[in-house]
Amino acid sequence: MAEAPPRAAAPVAGALREAGLAALVALGLFGPMVGLRTEPGAGGLMLVQRWPTVALLCAMVFVGRFGLVWARSHRFPAFLPALARAVPLALALALLFALMLPPLPTGETLLSAGGHDRALALLALFVVAGGVFLALGWGRAAPAVAVASTRSGRWEGSLRRFGRVLGPLLLALALLLPALPWVGRYTLDLGILVLTYVMLGWGLNIVVGLAGLLDLGYVAFYAVGAYSYALLSTSLGWSFWLCLPLAGIMAAFAGILLGFPVLRLRGDYLAIVTLGFGEIIRIVLLNWVSLTGGPNGIGGIPRPSFFGLSFSAGGGPGSFADFFGLEPSPTHRVVFLYYLILALALLTNWVTIRLRRQPLGRAWEALREDEIACRALGINVTTTKLTAFALGAMFGGFAGAFFATRQAFISPESFTFLESAIVLAIVVLGGLGSQIGVAIAAVVMIGGFEVFRDLAEWRMLVFGGAMVLIMVLRPRGIVASRTPTVALGKRRAISGELVGEGHG
Repeated sequence: MAEAPPRAAAPVAGALREAGLAALVALGLFGPMVGLRTEPGAGGLMLVQRWPTVALLCAMVFVGRFGLVWARSHRFPAFLPALARAVPLALALALLFALMLPPLPTGETLLSAGGHDRALALLALFVVAGGVFLALGWGRAAPAVAVASTRSGRWEGSLRRFGRVLGPLLLALALLLPALPWVGRYTLDLGILVLTYVMLGWGLNIVVGLAGLLDLGYVAFYAVGAYSYALLSTSLGWSFWLCLPLAGIMAAFAGILLGFPVLRLRGDYLAIVTLGFGEIIRIVLLNWVSLTGGPNGIGGIPRPSFFGLSFSAGGGPGSFADFFGLEPSPTHRVVFLYYLILALALLTNWVTIRLRRQPLGRAWEALREDEIACRALGINVTTTKLTAFALGAMFGGFAGAFFATRQAFISPESFTFLESAIVLAIVVLGGLGSQIGVAIAAVVMIGGFEVFRDLAEWRMLVFGGAMVLIMVLRPRGIVASRTPTVALGKRRAISGELVGEGHG
């Protein structure tokens, strides 16, 4: 009788088969996109073949898929889950610190250095941050386990304790960022861009993360806020501080208009309707030429002032530089815009956290978990959905008004579906319902595009691969836990008067 094959042979064979299929798919994708490239030559365009690079990419896909499938079928050591949790957070922290490092010995900053120096610096930051998070996550892990629910809870608890200390430090760093000697105009502009998406992510998190309503047309509220401010400021001459709340109110009204038709929709149908709403707004902006300017957009949008003081580059009476006795500089306006979007983002975060602890926030969470049970408990589902759409849209309108005053020009091309997809990806990647997770994901996604800009055509490949890796290792987001607003902090004994057998 022939001997039976070892039990480990089947998992290995299955892993090899899965890895081979993944490598074939990678070959079909990377073959035409990476293997063939046209470059200008003496006689015109020349076709350059890069098959060794394609083979390297396919080999990386094969090894990665084999390791993932094999690890799922075995009891792996305890440090691997902690490492999986440490990788995304280490990447986010490395990208965050990359924006604030002092100049290199060559006199260049990390963001202006060459690709080689930048890669080495980011790798060092990634290793250091990964070691810190790995130590936090592995300290209390079990020796060998197959289910990570207990460890995940411990990790989230460690993260929250660590966040109580790190949060105020990062807030202080954000407040002092413009005063750091190595921070220039480019870093401030990038910080403004990241904070804008953080605010948009926190606004969408109310709708998707707290209320559980999948919204694919969030860019519509962003556009309504931007165009409301642009039209009010250019037509009526109103100031930014007067137009900002009006832009938020107009966006909230648009959110209510969207909420009424989708009261009875759920899941995919809700996503399709919200996607259509976003496209309707964009098409209206594109074709209503007499009001919005059509494809030409609206230019000459007024800049915000600091208590009536303008930020003119040439100075002069009534300017910010003249009032405080400073040298006129365009950096003053950039610093003011940075603090303005920081204040708006912190306001969004504060309002969201406060609302989560109110009856309205608990109604959102109940709606997210089970709409039928929510109705059975007597919660007004109509009001709950409309308030979620309205508040989320209002913060999107605030961000749109800031975008308009910062750019001084807007057009329908700035409010495409891609913007909604990016904001939704930030919310999902960070973790539905998690405020700190959304902020980390915004830094990774928006800051990551800029940090890897020197990689040219490899930038999207590296960035997409990093996102896939994070979602494989952390399928529920960087911060996966959603702490309920009402919960018992510790076990309590129940009096014998309430139970039949004494203490419960």
